[in-house]
Amino acid sequence: MGLDLIYIDGQTPLDEEEKEGLLISTVTIREELDEFEQQNIEEAIKWTLTTRFKLDKLFTQTFIKLVHKQMYKSVWSWAGDFRKTNKNIGVDRWQIALELKKLLEDAVFWTKNNTFSPDEIAIRFKHRLVSIHCFSNGNGRHSRLMADIIIERIFGVPVFTWGAANLSKKSNSRVTYLRALKLADQGDYSALLLFARS
Repeated sequence: MGLDLIYIDGQTPLDEEEKEGLLISTVTIREELDEFEQQNIEEAIKWTLTTRFKLDKLFTQTFIKLVHKQMYKSVWSWAGDFRKTNKNIGVDRWQIALELKKLLEDAVFWTKNNTFSPDEIAIRFKHRLVSIHCFSNGNGRHSRLMADIIIERIFGVPVFTWGAANLSKKSNSRVTYLRALKLADQGDYSALLLFARS
């Protein structure tokens, strides 16, 4: 019995080889997968709250991969590994490391020079990270958790509320979020900044 997934707007489809990386053989439908992923993500959030991170390590490729691994290690064998296929979103798979390096360097510069407000630094980082689409699955959730880590650990500001909704399910909040992402694609971050604190 295979994994039968139905995708909603804005979700990245997995290819068959990626589906084979599922570590829980009893999962066959999206609802079951979502439940296991959410449990793992909640454990990862606890990990972020109880682990001391050296601030100079946050803007590194190693840390980006570690957070993804913590979020999905009980669900996917490829958790924390950059994707090996091209998707309907994101840079070419061969450009992931280069584009991520540019983003990390930009983020260090923004932070050191107070280029933007703390919220805008975290939101710009989140948006660029999800645009690169480093991983086969979970990029939106990963980028939101990274923004939360940045805003709380670097700037000492409370984490974002992200519309106080589960953005992995079909909802008005998800529509608003996707609309805000599309505006950010055009360079207008105002809607995404508002949504992150709504």
